Amino acid sequence: MLEQHLAALPIILPLIAAPVTLILGRSIVSWGFATLVSGLAFLLSWQLLTAALSDGVLSYAVGGWAPPWGIELRVDVANAFVLLAVTAISTLVLVYSKESIEKEVKASNHSLFYTAHLLCLAGLSGILITGDAFNLFVFLEISSLATYTLVSLASDRRCLTAAFRYLVMGTIGATFILIGVGLLYMKTGTLNMLDLADKIDLYDSSRTINTGLAFIMVGVSIKLALFPLHMWLPPAYTHAPSAVTAFLASTATKVAVYVMIRFIFTVFGIDHVFVDMGMGLILMVLAVVAIFQCSYMATVQSNVKTILAYSSVAQIGYMILGLSLVSVAGLMASMIHIFNHALMKGALFMAVGAVFYRVGSVDIKAFAGLGRKMPLTMAAFTIAGLSIIGVPLTVGFVSKWYLVTAALEQGNWIVAALVLIGSLFAIIYIGRVLEAAYFQKLPESRNSESIKEISWLMLVPMWVLVIANIYFGIDTSLTTEAANSASEWLFQTNNMLESKVLEGNVQEASS
Repeated sequence: MLEQHLAALPIILPLIAAPVTLILGRSIVSWGFATLVSGLAFLLSWQLLTAALSDGVLSYAVGGWAPPWGIELRVDVANAFVLLAVTAISTLVLVYSKESIEKEVKASNHSLFYTAHLLCLAGLSGILITGDAFNLFVFLEISSLATYTLVSLASDRRCLTAAFRYLVMGTIGATFILIGVGLLYMKTGTLNMLDLADKIDLYDSSRTINTGLAFIMVGVSIKLALFPLHMWLPPAYTHAPSAVTAFLASTATKVAVYVMIRFIFTVFGIDHVFVDMGMGLILMVLAVVAIFQCSYMATVQSNVKTILAYSSVAQIGYMILGLSLVSVAGLMASMIHIFNHALMKGALFMAVGAVFYRVGSVDIKAFAGLGRKMPLTMAAFTIAGLSIIGVPLTVGFVSKWYLVTAALEQGNWIVAALVLIGSLFAIIYIGRVLEAAYFQKLPESRNSESIKEISWLMLVPMWVLVIANIYFGIDTSLTTEAANSASEWLFQTNNMLESKVLEGNVQEASS
């Protein structure tokens, strides 16, 4: 019975559980229930990825209404791969959050925190799985509204300004996406993505279609924080509760990157986007500028959360750079980095949150001497930081290896060199933190007895991600198989679109 609804369960489960969590009220009960639901969503996503790898695309008609009239949920290797990362990070962050939010969120808001977290998870899962363009916008708003709430829950009042800025920019991005989808519907009369792809082929030179594409690309670029539309991200990550930052940095922008990939490859087609509209060069330039500009900004910050926030924008640049190469290898590198970056940034922000829990500050000066006082936490930060740099035997090295390989396959030595040079900035901003932690003494003014290692409830999820950083840096079979299958499937879908366009042009010429 449940097997036929498997594609819908990762959305329905957290969506129904969210109000139940609010009703439960008590913090410990809400935490246990939310963690259980997220864990079940992770098991479902694992099953979906296994099914997609073995059986191909899974389709589910909501309410029994067949597409394109009804809403369709479609699970393929690409979205199942990203969904696995999202649900895994969600579960680990919820385990971590029990003690973390005790210091950063008012006790009266704890159940609201878990409710908003589940709503965000439901929205992100819906974005990934839905096959309907308007439905994607709806799930985007569900996740966004929950995210604004999560950012605003910190005890630091500056979170309200950060949440408001996030809300304004997020609303602009969502509005652009809605206008774009509306223009596509006005011209084609359909919202199903597969049907949209077929109908768009008939109007490939339409100004309405091209305008819709432009609106969607700009709107999604705001959501994924692509330079220069990223200014909402640093303050949001800096002032949000640590558990919120760990969750959002690992999931939200990665899902938005996937949305861009989805629209390009399965709706509009790469020839139309990159050749006819010339967006390939635009994305490549913006990606390279993001890598260098935001990496530089990370090197001059004093707040470690802000450092990692700018680092996140730079890492998004690597994902978009792989996409802009317009090759199976480049797209594979982007898909791998979506997964790997979730592991890296999740571990880093958890470590920073642990420091805030004990010290009450995340300024670089607050890290002085912590290598001795919090050895496990700082060891976790060190390994995850080395992964961001791209040291061999870590997932960061795997990501950059495939990205450089993809560039060299096209003879693009400049892009390959820029990727490697960009990594040097990571040595600087990670090195600054490590230098304070291991080579500076604990200030005499600080009460050294109160600074000690955090509890296992915060250490375990952090170290699960750290171990995953090493494991998937050594054994890449799962990630490379899933990412390669995903990129090949996306290119096959695109080739089917292009062949239909060619057939249509031949028929017009013959008539």
